[in-house]
Amino acid sequence: MAQIDKSLEQMNIVVAGHVDHGKSTLIGRLLADTKSLPEGKLESVKKYCEKNARPFEYAYLLDALKDEQSQGITIDSARCFFKTKKRHYIIIDAPGHVEFLKNMITGASRAEAAILLIDAKEGVKENSRRHGYMLSMLGVKQVVVCVNKMDLADWKKEKFDEIVKEYTEFLKEINVKPAGFVPIAARSGDNIAAISEKMKWYDGKTALESLDAFEKEQSDENKPFRFPLQDIYKFTNMGDDRRIAAGKVESGFIETGDEVVFVPSMKKSRIKTIEVFNAENLSKAMTGQAVGFTFDTELYVRPGEVMCKTKETLALSGSLIKANLFWMTQRPMIKGKQYKLKIGTASAAVWLQDIISVLDASDLASVQNKNQIERHDVAECVLQTFKPVGFDLSTEIAATGRFVIVDDYKISGGGIVLESLGSENLMIREYIEQREKNWERSLIKTGEREKRNNQKPILTIIAGEAGTGKQDLARKLEEALFHENRQVYYLGLSNALLAGAQKVDVEKNRAAMIRQLGEISHLFTDAGMILISTISDLDDSELNALKMLNEPAGLFVVYVGKEKFLTAKPDLKIEEGFDLDKTAALIVEKIMSRQS
Repeated sequence: MAQIDKSLEQMNIVVAGHVDHGKSTLIGRLLADTKSLPEGKLESVKKYCEKNARPFEYAYLLDALKDEQSQGITIDSARCFFKTKKRHYIIIDAPGHVEFLKNMITGASRAEAAILLIDAKEGVKENSRRHGYMLSMLGVKQVVVCVNKMDLADWKKEKFDEIVKEYTEFLKEINVKPAGFVPIAARSGDNIAAISEKMKWYDGKTALESLDAFEKEQSDENKPFRFPLQDIYKFTNMGDDRRIAAGKVESGFIETGDEVVFVPSMKKSRIKTIEVFNAENLSKAMTGQAVGFTFDTELYVRPGEVMCKTKETLALSGSLIKANLFWMTQRPMIKGKQYKLKIGTASAAVWLQDIISVLDASDLASVQNKNQIERHDVAECVLQTFKPVGFDLSTEIAATGRFVIVDDYKISGGGIVLESLGSENLMIREYIEQREKNWERSLIKTGEREKRNNQKPILTIIAGEAGTGKQDLARKLEEALFHENRQVYYLGLSNALLAGAQKVDVEKNRAAMIRQLGEISHLFTDAGMILISTISDLDDSELNALKMLNEPAGLFVVYVGKEKFLTAKPDLKIEEGFDLDKTAALIVEKIMSRQS
């Protein structure tokens, strides 16, 4: 294979089409006709076919390259499948519509242009429409349609025109304007790299000329800076107290000294150092680089947040996301069920809040008032996350604007962000409304309970990092209030988690744990009691959810150690290393002051 000319630009393209419409043959032909194959590969495959009495197919070239890749052999074409005088083309493989969507939306590769393949004899199939719609949904605007196997249609212009008319009408409905239609025969190479003598009625571009006519997208390096935070690494050996924020620069660039802000927490600092593994520090980090950052001021941020430069357009944030979503599994997506949203490096509990409309991608029939999203449905919908996440519109920055939905550890759907609809937790609000509607209230009034118990019900949360003595303090507080003749109960997390039908994994299902704790606290406080519980790493969104679920009873928050709230304010701050008895007595005093 010829050496890659680094002065030439690169373009990611996807070849999509119905099964057996000739994708592999077309790709093999592109490799061969542009002389982009490893040296001797074409001849060796032809000899193999001859030895085994098999007719040679250009599709075998692609199979041979995949076999070598699976054996761990490095192939230049893994980076540059084929090249023209204008640019290098990197092909995103699209073996089927479900696999294609997964490949596109996970952000592993991003197509800037596409070849849509249609069999001249079979005509426009359901998957031809579905592929077209997915390209539209994912924002791939540059498309050329190749009508393949014209030899099987006797090279007839009438058959080509019939497909052009039918598919053009379809593409108009989904707002896709193809760059053109090219009649080809991939097996024989007609109209691939050179104009065919067998279709003199066609006076347009070849397939390769059509690709070269596409315009290169704006480089991600010229877009606003985006750094989805993957993790925070802490060092303690030999006096090294660095906290390094690690991840990959998805767009833009950044330099030491630049002021940054994390979305959605909106915490700010300045870049102190840019660090890479086992190498000298950098002064500048560019798109595509995996790096780590330290900051002038220590700040507490969580993996999944998006770091931006304050002087540029910031990422959006919200917990209500309007999106286009494609569902891929047999089990439909339903309202009320918890899923996992993965966008950038963020993972968040998510629910289907509302279905605006559902489109059958094969015939564009729109269905209103559906209550679930079926397999292969394309839906415009509203997703509700338990807490705000950072993202971009997919049309602006793809890496932070495309997402997947995980159900039972499997990628079950995916799509693109259309709009942020705010940060309200409608799911909890609707649950509370439903709860209040169905609640059979006692004849005993709240005031009567308060008078009998000589106390107002209140949920007391002791928050802070793990290992700060929160549990010991909570138990001591329960004991102190008990000796004050108060109706009090300490609810340890293990008790809260076991209250449901099954134990909930705190780390994997924190949203469910917070919601369950809020529901249980409402039961205790509705009965007039003082409930005490502890939570590690409580954030603003979780605190607000607990407050909503526990209403109308009060909430008292004690924070042990360094406070990590953004806007919320604890009722009492306690330094680590506190005196247990004195601190418990102080909290009792504060709670009692609220009883008057």
